[in-house]
Amino acid sequence: MPSLRVLTSSHFKVSVPGLTIGTFRECSGLSMEFDVFEWAEGGNNEFVHHLPGRMRYPYLTLSSGMTDDQAMQTWFWKTREQAELKEVIIELKTQDAQTRRAWTFADAFPVRWTGPGIAADATGMANESLEIAHSGLKMG
Repeated sequence: MPSLRVLTSSHFKVSVPGLTIGTFRECSGLSMEFDVFEWAEGGNNEFVHHLPGRMRYPYLTLSSGMTDDQAMQTWFWKTREQAELKEVIIELKTQDAQTRRAWTFADAFPVRWTGPGIAADATGMANESLEIAHSGLKMG
């Protein structure tokens, strides 16, 4: 049985065409699921048919990050007037800058930004987080 190697010092690099976003230590929302329709066939009480419905994607949440650039806030504020849909690429990078895995999100736009708190964490950095809505996920 192959062993699972834990990456002890990795981060997520966020790439958006035309924007410099930064790196984050945590990423959630890397999932997709189908709605399931249940159909109880008349006259047959032994089982229920399960049929696939729409594909659903949760918001992508990037946290424990910090950027020097205002691009993330600028992109976020554009959503107020009209969402600027972008392709977002998330890469899991190791300490030696090797890409371990990458995910691409289509028609993405930011829906929530949280700024750094007053207290810095153990590494001495303040943290920002960003939630992004999107219409699809491609793994590669």
